[in-house]
Amino acid sequence: MSKVVKFGGSSLASAEQFEKVGKIIRADKARKYVVPSAPGKRFSADTKVTDMLYACYALAEEGKDFKAELKAIKERYEEIISGLKLNLSLDAEFEVIAKNFVEKAGDNYAASRGEYLNGIIMAKYLGYEFIDAATVIFFNESGDFDADKTDKILSAKLAGCKNAVVPGFYGSLPDGKVKTFSRGGSDVTGSIVAKAVKADVYENWTDVSGFLIADPRIIENPEAIDTITYRELRELAYMGATVLHEDAIFPVRREGIPINIRNTNAPEDDGTWIVESTCQKSKYVLTGIAGKKGFCSINIEKAMMNSEIGFGRKVLQAFEENGISFEHVPSGIDTMTVFVHQDEFMHKEQKVVAGLHRLADPDYIDIEADLALIAVVGRGMKSTRGTAARIFSALAHKNVNVKMIDQGSSELNIIIGVTNDDFETAIKAIYDIFVLTKL
Repeated sequence: MSKVVKFGGSSLASAEQFEKVGKIIRADKARKYVVPSAPGKRFSADTKVTDMLYACYALAEEGKDFKAELKAIKERYEEIISGLKLNLSLDAEFEVIAKNFVEKAGDNYAASRGEYLNGIIMAKYLGYEFIDAATVIFFNESGDFDADKTDKILSAKLAGCKNAVVPGFYGSLPDGKVKTFSRGGSDVTGSIVAKAVKADVYENWTDVSGFLIADPRIIENPEAIDTITYRELRELAYMGATVLHEDAIFPVRREGIPINIRNTNAPEDDGTWIVESTCQKSKYVLTGIAGKKGFCSINIEKAMMNSEIGFGRKVLQAFEENGISFEHVPSGIDTMTVFVHQDEFMHKEQKVVAGLHRLADPDYIDIEADLALIAVVGRGMKSTRGTAARIFSALAHKNVNVKMIDQGSSELNIIIGVTNDDFETAIKAIYDIFVLTKL
């Protein structure tokens, strides 16, 4: 059996955290391949090393002196090395980094050094082979991840390694320059490595014991999710759940490799299992609730809209021409409403309105701002009658006015639109009716 284990920044922020990670890895011989993040915050007011690197490189790019800032970063790593009592010096590495900063190697290169250096320390600490991600993870000339080339070269490289450390977050372009994934991209690297070695499990270790049914900033001590499907996770991640980078599921999903979200500070917890499909029933009808504020709705009315071929295309073309993507498009016989991100739309609203009149010739257009969207997600909803009715009842009881409700044909999720002011109240009401009271 083989496992790929990825550890987040909070799990590797200090020597003490490194020791916890070491115990976790050594407790299971199947944990053969490790993907580390850069050191995160040691305490709430601390700064993540990646952010320190960005700030340091910004000075270099402006031609300003950055020695003090780079020295502070080096001290963070030396503190970890000293705490672990390792015979290791990063002097040569920092000389190369300083040289490349002066030569303006790019902010992708700068940001990637956090994982790169932590990977060197991790490999030394564990006695594993270190593999620079830039030599095995590739992007094409357009900057898109090259899955086929990566899988071929990474698989061959790891086939000859009993144990290895591959830093997360970055790879390389065809010209050899370092390219990073978006923030949180170490999750993606872990998934790529798991696919390459055809791992039995991809363990993603962080500072929480898996996914929670709702945001703990809104719901006090929400219940944990034992098992969630990839499709449910996609819905929740899209609507704001951030425990795992949403792109991390794709490489392992194609191989049927489950992801296990675990807590470095509570390794005895089972965490959350992310699987393709399962016969296990959810503890509750819903699997999770997630949402975002900051939307607006554009309501387009036109008599006999339903009989006009191509009307929907014309409406959406007005948004496309202005570079605005839509979130949801509920419609009626003579109405069509488009939900978009308010910050993207507000500076182009009159151009969009003009485009709608030019392309679709509507009778009336109405815009409403300061809206929130909430996703109620659960594979159990498909086999449970009256789910939408229970949601409406719970919201009505709390005097929440529902602006929109949209249910996909898969019956996996229900999207609810409310005002920003009602956002937290709505989530509490839904959580209460499905989890606390179980009515």
